[in-house]
Parts: sequence; C-alpha cells; structure tokens
Amino acid sequence: MMKWDGISEFVYVAEYESFTRAAKEMAISTAQVSRQVSALEKRLNIKLLYRTTRNVSLTEEGRVFYQHCRGVLDSLDAAEQAVSNLNSTPQGRIKLTVPVTYGEQQLLPLVNDFMMQYSDIEVTAFLSNQKVDLVEGGYDLAVRIGKLSNSTLMAKKLSKRTNFVCASPTYVEKYGIPHSLTELSKHNCLLGTPDYWHFKEATKERNIRVTGKVRYNSGYSLLDAALKGLGIVQLPDYYVQKHLEAGELVTLLDNYREPEEGIWAVYPQNRHLSPKIRLLVDYLAESLP
Repeated sequence: MMKWDGISEFVYVAEYESFTRAAKEMAISTAQVSRQVSALEKRLNIKLLYRTTRNVSLTEEGRVFYQHCRGVLDSLDAAEQAVSNLNSTPQGRIKLTVPVTYGEQQLLPLVNDFMMQYSDIEVTAFLSNQKVDLVEGGYDLAVRIGKLSNSTLMAKKLSKRTNFVCASPTYVEKYGIPHSLTELSKHNCLLGTPDYWHFKEATKERNIRVTGKVRYNSGYSLLDAALKGLGIVQLPDYYVQKHLEAGELVTLLDNYREPEEGIWAVYPQNRHLSPKIRLLVDYLAESLP
C-alpha cells in the first residue's frame, strides 16, 4: 500500500495549486498534505512541485506523473461508483471549461438544470475563449466549437451552429446589398477579434479579409452595432436568430454561407470518462438545440 501514499494529496495540490486548498478539500491538515507529498517525492527521488511562498506549480516530471495519477484516481472513482451503484445517484466534482458567450447563454443554464436533478454534483466552470490545456489544468471536460485540431483529445458532438452574415434593413436600404464576396470591400464590416470572415465558395472554404470602422471583442456589442445600422456583421445563430425572425436583421450572401460548425465535448484520452461526466455529456447532447 505504500505505493499509494501521497498520490491523492499530490493530485489535489496539483489541481488547486495550493497545499492549503488541497488540505481543505481533503478535510485534513495542511501539514499532513505537505508531509505526504514530500514523502512521495523522496520515495520517487523526483521533484514533483515547485514551491514558493505564493505559488505552487508542477515540474516537468510532475506534469507527467500527474497525468498518470489523475487517470488512476479516476479509474478508482469509477470502480467505487460501479460497486456502490452510484450511476443512478451521481456525485462528486466536475471541472469544465467552456467558451464565454456560448457558455453563458446556452451551456451553463443547462448545467444548472442538470445540478437541480443531481444535488450531489459539484461543478466548477472556467469561461474562456482560449483553448486551455485540459490535463495541466485538471479539467474533466471542455466544450469547443468548430474544427478540432488536437488529435490527442476524445470528442463527442453535442450540437452545431451556423454563422450568418447580416445587417439591419436600415443599413441595407441606405447602402445596398453585397452580391459577391469581393463587394464586401465596399461596405463597413463590423469586426471581432479576427479581421477575416468564413465563407464557402463553390466547394472551397475561404477566409475573406474585411475592413470597417468598428472592432469589438464582444459579440453582443457587434450585434448592437448591426441592429443600429452601423454595418454588416458575421455572428453565430445564437446571437442573431431571434432578430432575424423578428425582421430586425436580414441575412446576406446566403449562397456563400459556410457549412455548419460542430460543437463538441472533449476530454483527454488518458482521462477515464466517469459516470457523472458521461451523464452530463449525454444530458447536454440531448438538451442543446
């Protein structure tokens, strides 16, 4: 059993980047956590953690060891759940990362509904449009949109989205409609972070560079500008759908609309998908439009 000594303590410290927080989560003393981790490092003859008065971080060896230890603990957790019939009453912590706007508008309300059904589930969500390292960050799950470039991740498709190019009727009446991609250069395009838009021309996907007087890193601010007739915008359906239905926006360049993008739940290959995670993923897949 000596091989298991300090493993849980090390994993908690790695995930919370704090001996004090790890001790609180494990309901033991900080001194005990420190002793166990130090003994583990001594037994392995490897430095797993960098320690300063303010920060705790993994060494390169620590990151490798953490990945394996996290997988082992997940497997043990799944084994305990299997023998205690916890599949019907899932419990424990789920840590996930989701895109900001899609998370706020679509995903987290569903996560809240999920938690209302399963009161023993705890959820920590980090909203970011950056692709964080799931293993290093100790995440059980991430939701990502579009093409998946990282082949080391497992994925399940949850839903899909469509990007629309649109403008207000006021703008169209004043400045006209672009009939081709080249005509976009004659219009004020409302830009987000990138300065190009996605299209499909014939069978090829194209990125078209656009220009304009507005650049916001906020989809809602771009939507507001479009509604007020300041220019043409390209935004996902969950921003513009109700405004299209209300006639407050009209779609443009429909023949060049890019194919639908997948919305995916992704998780590391070496991370066992525990019953509570699988249940959440299935719930999101069933509930998302």
